[in-house]
Amino acid sequence: MSTPNYTNFKTIIVSLDEAVLVVLMNRSKQRNSWSHDVPRELQKVFDLADRDDRVRVVIVTAEHTAPAFCAGAELAGGWDLLWTPEEEKEGPHAHRDQGGQTSLAIYRCRKITIAAVNGHAAGVGMTAMQLPFDFRFVWAGAKLAFPFVRRGIVPEATSSYLLPRLVGHSRANSLLLTGATFTPESPLIQGLYHQILPTREEVFPTALAFAKELAATTSQVSVAVAKGLIQNPGNSVEENHLLDSRGMRELAKTDGAEGIHSFMEKREPKFTGTLSKDLGSWFPWWQQINTKHRNGKL
Repeated sequence: MSTPNYTNFKTIIVSLDEAVLVVLMNRSKQRNSWSHDVPRELQKVFDLADRDDRVRVVIVTAEHTAPAFCAGAELAGGWDLLWTPEEEKEGPHAHRDQGGQTSLAIYRCRKITIAAVNGHAAGVGMTAMQLPFDFRFVWAGAKLAFPFVRRGIVPEATSSYLLPRLVGHSRANSLLLTGATFTPESPLIQGLYHQILPTREEVFPTALAFAKELAATTSQVSVAVAKGLIQNPGNSVEENHLLDSRGMRELAKTDGAEGIHSFMEKREPKFTGTLSKDLGSWFPWWQQINTKHRNGKL
């Protein structure tokens, strides 16, 4: 593919720092809340990053001086702003939650993904902006809430699927069914985070250093297949054995050889495998469900 253009965005600022794509929320005055354009732009940038062989890690963050990392969706106009005219014509069955579409774009991204949560977060700031990521870094003083049942709606953005798998059903119940506000060091949510930092200023630099270390030492092909095995395991231990056996055999022909050589020579690896050339026709081995409604322009 041609080199992606990461400049044509309004609600986010995107920059490539070596092999790390940094996505900065650009709505500080609005507490980085979601307008109509935010989910569409996030979906686009993750789609571009997924197909850009230069990118090995994607980080989403905000200015540490902003009032919030993401305060959720804009609610001033009511819930009706969430439905498109096409959906209104077809009925409730045609609606596709933009938070969920964004979660899927992040979750399906074959690169390493990191959320650097350097401020307060609520609603979609907790769901699509955190749960589908591979790693989450957070400020210890952040106020975190899944307030949906206190707003008369349901947890969205695939959060009712992802959160129980990340923290367990009991903790997910406490977080989703109370709508209460927590801090990252609460035992109910602490396990969600890779690292909890004492100040807002430390969150992004720490996450970026971690991202660069992973970008320099991991194979993007290996990462993509490993994420596939984690997210789409077999229906039995025997089926999973068949899948990871195929993965071992396929990757041994590409970056696997460099992994052995660099280890034996006591040096950092120089992985050259790319998703565009070395992933193989066997990947993905699972069937993705098409979530688009047949008539909805989603």
